[in-house]
Order: sequence, then C-alpha cells, then structure tokens
Amino acid sequence: MRDYRQMKLHFDVRGAGKPLLILHGLFGSSDNWHSIASALAVERKVYAIDLRNHGKSPHSPNINYALMAGDIKELVEDEALERISLLGHSIGGKAAMQFALSWPARVEKLIVADIAPRSYPPHHEEIFQALQSLDITAGKARSQIEAELGRDLPDLGLRRFLLKSLKRDASGAFHWQINLPALHAHYAELLAPLPADKVCDRPALFLRGEQSDYIRDEDVPLIQRMFPQAEVRTLPHAGHWLHADVPETFVRNVQEFVRD
Repeated sequence: MRDYRQMKLHFDVRGAGKPLLILHGLFGSSDNWHSIASALAVERKVYAIDLRNHGKSPHSPNINYALMAGDIKELVEDEALERISLLGHSIGGKAAMQFALSWPARVEKLIVADIAPRSYPPHHEEIFQALQSLDITAGKARSQIEAELGRDLPDLGLRRFLLKSLKRDASGAFHWQINLPALHAHYAELLAPLPADKVCDRPALFLRGEQSDYIRDEDVPLIQRMFPQAEVRTLPHAGHWLHADVPETFVRNVQEFVRD
C-alpha cells in the first residue's frame, strides 16, 4: 500500500538543533504535546506531528503501522532530515518503533512511551461507540455535547481529551478531526504486534508508568530482542498518560537520554 505518498502530515516546529519528532497516541493530536514539546525544544528542534486520521493531518480510509511509518519517512525526506530522534506515545510509540525497524540508519535515538511491540486486547470499543453515536448536529452547544457524552463516558478527563478533536468549521458546524470510521475499521491493525523478524540496533529508551500495565515485565525480553540497546525505565506515580501524570520527570528522562 503506497497511499502515504499523498499523506502530507501536519506538524508544528519549535526550537533549534538536532531534530526530535513527537508522535501522539490514539484519538490524540500534536496539540496534546504543546508543553512537552516546548520544554524539549530548549535543546532540540522539535516536530510535534499529527498522525494520519488525527488532528490537522489528512484523512485516509487506511491506517496501519507500515503506512504511518511511511508517512514519517516522507516528512523526514521533505524536511531534508538525515537522522532523527523519535518520541512516540501509545500507538505513536508503535509507529515510532515501526519506523526505527524499517529505517534504522535514519534513527539517532528512539524513545517509546508506555507501549510494547506486542499485540494488545481491544479496550477502546466503548469510546468508539460513544463517539460514533454522539449527535453533533448544528445548534448544539459544546457543553451540551459534553453532557451527552458523559452518559456513556463518565470520566471527565477522558471526555475532555476526546472533545479536543471536536472542532467547528467556518459555518459553525461541529466535525471530528479524528477519522472515526477509519480508526474503528482498522482498530485490529492498531492492536496487532509489530513484525518480530526485524531488529533496530539503535539506542532506545522505553518509559513505562508504574501504574500502567502496557509494558509488563514479561514484555522486556521481546523489547530487548527487537531493540538490543533498549533500556526500560519505570516512572513512579504515573499511569499510561505518563507525560501528563509526571511531566517534569518525563521531560528530564527524555532530555537526559537524547543529550549528546
């Protein structure tokens, strides 16, 4: 599949120095990483990227890790970047791993936030159903939509995170920046393991949240087999959203790792 050749990803750039690309997670966007990107831009040229079917990047009926890695490759070539450091969270972490496995010579360092290269059980179906059944027709206030979503998703933080992707167009009508039909249709591919027959022998840092089970102890041998230079660190007091739970600790670990 080669449709990534027309997939010009949206990104924001700040800072100067060696390039560090940030890839967000499912249902997210580069907007979720403003404060982290700004902190890291003190020492690096930081690209905060919207993955396909998210944020301001184009929509496509297809999405999988090979395509997402191809999108990043196209961006790297368009920006004339020889070698990059990659930071990815959740599915963005898997996309970063796929890029590193496919083009290891283009990678300086890899940072993966709370995801392993293994398969995962489905656990977003409630979110998909809630968002797809939500009535966002004209005439409704955002507060009304949020209240209606609360009947299916009582977690306020989750609701507000998801609703960051609900935008108004020039006419004032609401629309989703995330491509819900495509994400749902290809959800199984986003849960699938990465191909274990490839190896990236580049420095890699896997950060996991102490209160998260996304990277388990039994995942470490697989990580170190596919990424022989990988180090796994556990961040105390953090869950899956470790960059939001302990931002200062997260930034410090990333800075120390990418610093020459």
